[in-house]
Amino acid sequence: MDSAQDEIQEDTDPQILFVAAEIAESSDLNIPSSLLKLKQILEGVPSGSKELKKLKQDIYRYDLLQYCVVILKQDFSRINGGWATATQLGQLLSDCCLGLEPNVDSDEFYNNVLPAAVDNLLFLARRLQARFIRAIKECEKMEFLHHFRTVTDSLCWLIGGHFMLAQHVLRSDHFLQLIITDDIETGTVMMSALQNIIRVNSSVFTNLDEKTICSILDELVYKLSSTSNPVIGSTATKLLLLMAESHPPVVQILCTSYKGIHIILSKQWTGRGFGRELTRLLELLSTRSSQQEEMQRMHQAACAIQAVWKAFQTRKRMKKLPSAVTTLQRSFRAKREQELQVLGRKKEEEELRQQLQLRRHRAMREFRERQLLMLEIVPASQIGRHLQDMEQKSAVMIQKHWRGHRERRNYHKTKQTLREFKAAVTVQRAVLKFLERRRKLRKVFSPLREPKGLSDVRRLELLQKVEQHIKLHPKSSMSDEGSKELHMKCQEKLGQYLMRRNLQQKDDQRREALFAQINTDIELLSNAPGLKEVTEKEMDSFTSRSLPVAARAKQSHNTMLQFTRWPWWKKLGDEFIDPEAIPSQEIDMDFESLYIGGSKTT
Repeated sequence: MDSAQDEIQEDTDPQILFVAAEIAESSDLNIPSSLLKLKQILEGVPSGSKELKKLKQDIYRYDLLQYCVVILKQDFSRINGGWATATQLGQLLSDCCLGLEPNVDSDEFYNNVLPAAVDNLLFLARRLQARFIRAIKECEKMEFLHHFRTVTDSLCWLIGGHFMLAQHVLRSDHFLQLIITDDIETGTVMMSALQNIIRVNSSVFTNLDEKTICSILDELVYKLSSTSNPVIGSTATKLLLLMAESHPPVVQILCTSYKGIHIILSKQWTGRGFGRELTRLLELLSTRSSQQEEMQRMHQAACAIQAVWKAFQTRKRMKKLPSAVTTLQRSFRAKREQELQVLGRKKEEEELRQQLQLRRHRAMREFRERQLLMLEIVPASQIGRHLQDMEQKSAVMIQKHWRGHRERRNYHKTKQTLREFKAAVTVQRAVLKFLERRRKLRKVFSPLREPKGLSDVRRLELLQKVEQHIKLHPKSSMSDEGSKELHMKCQEKLGQYLMRRNLQQKDDQRREALFAQINTDIELLSNAPGLKEVTEKEMDSFTSRSLPVAARAKQSHNTMLQFTRWPWWKKLGDEFIDPEAIPSQEIDMDFESLYIGGSKTT
C-alpha cells in the first residue's frame, strides 16, 4: 500500500504537492490565497494537452477541488483580496471541473462534487448580488457587478462542459432567488445566463415540473409588465421566445395562465428595437390562441350537440313512458300472480302432507287395535308362537326393503359402467360388420388374387402338354460367340433406336414451337387494330427480326405501291390481283431505304 502511494506521489506534479502541503499547514484565512496558486499552475500548461488533464486529476485526487467548493461559502470580506479572490476561485473551480475525468471515485465527482460546486457558485452569486444592491458608491457597484458577471459566466462555462447540471441549476432555490429581483443589471445578467443554459441544453425543460417553469415565467412576465426599460424587455422577450421554441408546452402555459401577455407585448414593447423576436413570439402566441379558440368553439359545439341529443332522448323516453308504465304494471301483476300461485301450491302441499300424516297415524292406531283384538282371540298357549311369526314377518319385510335399497344404490353406481360396456359392444359390432363387408368386396373385385387349386387330373394333363411342346420344339444350341454377336446386334439396334427417338423428340419440340409461334402470329394479326388507331409500340410488335422475311415484305410493299400508281386502263379487271402475281419487269423497284428488323439500312 505504501509503495503504491509512493508511486502516485512520484507521478504527481511537485507544484501540486507543494500547494497541498501549504494548504494543510495554513489557516482558514490563508487557504484561498494558496488555492489561487493552482490557477497559475494551470495557466502555465497548454490547453487541451495531456499534461493539463493529469494536473486536474492530481488536483481532484488530493481533494484540492473539494477545498475550492467548500471555501466559496466563506465571507470573503475578511480575506485578503476580498470578493475578487472569491471570483477567481469560482473561475478556478469551473476550469478544474471542465474536461476532468477522474480515475477514482467518478460517481462521487458526478453525483456530489459537481452539484455542490453549482450550489456554492449560485450562493456566491447571491452574495455578490446583495452587496451590489446595497452598495452606494458607483465604483463599488461596478466592481460587484463585474464579479457577479464573472461568477455567472463561470457557472455557464461549467454547465457547458457538464450539461446534465442544467436541470439542477433551474431546480435550485438560489437560482430562483437570483432571477427574482427588481435590479436591472443583475436581472439582465441572470436572464442572459438562463439563455446560455437553454442553448447548451435545449431539453432542460422536458423533465422539469410545471411549478418550476411557472415560477420562471411569473418573473419574466412581471418584468415585461412592470418595467419600461428596453434592455429588460429585449432580454425577457428573447428568453421567452427561446423557452417557447425549445419547449412547446411553454406556449400553452403562457396562453392559459397569462391571458394578457399578448396585449402587453403588442402595445408596450412594439418599436423598441427587437421587433423580429417580438413578432416571432406574438406569432407563436397567436397560433396557440387561435388553436385554443378553435378547440373552445369545437367544445361548445360538442356541448350543444350533446344537449340536443339528450333532449331528444328525454322526449323519446317521455313518449314511451305510458307504454313503459303499462308494461311495468303488467310485469308486476304477473309476478305477483306467480308468487300467489307458488304460495297456494306450497299451502296445498303442506295441507296434503298433514293429511297424509294424520292418515298414517290413524292407520297405525287401527293396526295396533286390530293386533290387540287378535291377541284377545288367540289362546294363551299360542301367543308366543304368534309373536314369533310376527317378528319373522317384520324381519323379512325389513330385509326386503334393505336389499332393494342396496341394489338400487349399486345399480346407480354401476350404471355408467354398464353404459360404457353397451357402447363398446355396439362399436365392436359395427366394426366387425364393416370389416366383413370389406372382405366381401375384396373377394368380388379381385377374384384372381387367390389362385385356384388344381386337381390331380388337371395337373397330369398340363404335364403331358408341356412334354409334347418340348418334343415338337427342341432347344436350339448356340455357341458363346454367337450369343455375344447377337447381344452386340441388339445393343446397336437399341442405340440406333434411342438416337432416332432423341432426334424425333427434338423435331416434335421444334414443330410444337413453330405451331405455337404461328398461332401467336395468327392471334396478333386477327386482333390487330386499324391503320388509323395503330401506335408505334404495336408496329414494333409486327416487325419481323428475320432479314429475308423483312426484305421480302419490303419488296411486296413496294410492288403494291407501284401497282397503285398504274393508270386505270392497266388495272382493268385486276381489282383482286395478288401482289405475288405482278410481274417484276413492269414495275420499277425502288430500294433507296430498307427497313429490316426494327433498324433502317440505306
